[in-house]
Amino acid sequence: MLHDPSHKTEPATADEIKLSVKDTDILRGLAGQVAQIASLPVHKEKARLWTKLNDLKSERPLVWINEICWNEMNVDDELTLQTEHPWARDQEDQLRKTIYQWKHLPGDMVINDFLVCPLAIHSTDFGVIEDVDIVKTDDSSEVVSRHFKIQIKEPEDIEKIKMPKITYNQAATELNFQAMCKVYDGIMPVKKQGQTHIWFTPWDYLVRWWGIQEAMMDMILRPDMVNAAVERMVDAWMVELDQFEQQNLLSLDNNNTRVGSGGYGFTSELPGEDFDADHVMAKNMWGCSNAQIFSEVSPDMHWEFALKHDLRWLERFGMTYYGCCEPLHKKIDLMRKIPNLRKISISPWCDIESVINQVGADYVISQKPSPAILAETDWQPQRARDDIRDVLEKADGKCHIEFIMKDISTVRRDPKRLWQWAQIAMEEVCR
Repeated sequence: MLHDPSHKTEPATADEIKLSVKDTDILRGLAGQVAQIASLPVHKEKARLWTKLNDLKSERPLVWINEICWNEMNVDDELTLQTEHPWARDQEDQLRKTIYQWKHLPGDMVINDFLVCPLAIHSTDFGVIEDVDIVKTDDSSEVVSRHFKIQIKEPEDIEKIKMPKITYNQAATELNFQAMCKVYDGIMPVKKQGQTHIWFTPWDYLVRWWGIQEAMMDMILRPDMVNAAVERMVDAWMVELDQFEQQNLLSLDNNNTRVGSGGYGFTSELPGEDFDADHVMAKNMWGCSNAQIFSEVSPDMHWEFALKHDLRWLERFGMTYYGCCEPLHKKIDLMRKIPNLRKISISPWCDIESVINQVGADYVISQKPSPAILAETDWQPQRARDDIRDVLEKADGKCHIEFIMKDISTVRRDPKRLWQWAQIAMEEVCR
């Protein structure tokens, strides 16, 4: 996510990066391991399978794991950072997690044969930052409980939502790029990368400022106000996207970039026939949207207060993904109103049999097994296997499916649970 509603992101500064010999050696050693992994021919085969899946010509279901509780995953210091410079520690963290996931829970993971240097892009956000009380049960975890303080109460408060301004710091980007090239020289090439897939989710922001109960009630009591607020949020995202395009800051995501709340974006249908390699546009990319808070909202209200507005955004992209945690099995007809839809998120709260019967082979079913099985007192690998097998047997080869294990808050400090889940999932989809 380019910006986070919980805080304002500070712009990058153009600071020279000077590393010790020790820090450099550590990064080079880790990059060498990643380079070795990336050279394996299996990555081209996995990329081919993801492409077939997203082209609706799948050969088998695919598996990917993300949103991992990394604070519980360290085994034998595989994730313990050893560098000292803050920049080096960020680099080391990414490298170690890549190696760890490949070693223990790869699924159908694809690793690039290059390293990415992100462009130093900054957004001024949307003018409102959440005011929140936070309760933590584990200081090492990013998972917290929040109580949001209401900031949008009356129609005039909608004006608090501002249009963002995008800036690009070329000097900061170049310093970062040169530092990476120097560190990884002779091991892995480095490529600059702009903004790839954009997590577009107006309601994830609005409920933090509006209040969940208050927003739900206002859909009935003050529908005009709700529509005005959603429209302004979409306006803000559209203004931001215009600036990305105007400043040539977008990069393709038809690769091993995560799309929506699902898997990779590999497809032969993007970037499209009218693609200018020197200037990526939204029409060359994946778009997405969701309304997670609408789990108990009717299809008509889902259309009125979410999807009707989202279409302005979604129509700008070449292909789209819809949904996250909201159960959509009663809203498949609504999904068919999205003209360029390719993937639908099917959360653990969906009736999978109903989804299979309605969707068939028309879209990719982005199936989300419940991560709760990893958090129970007793780990039950056979139940994990049965859950995956149940979906596969109901689909009976008639559907295009990806299994995305995500939202993993805890594994009860037993990383091998997730390792075993990955192995079980791969055995089942390859069976």
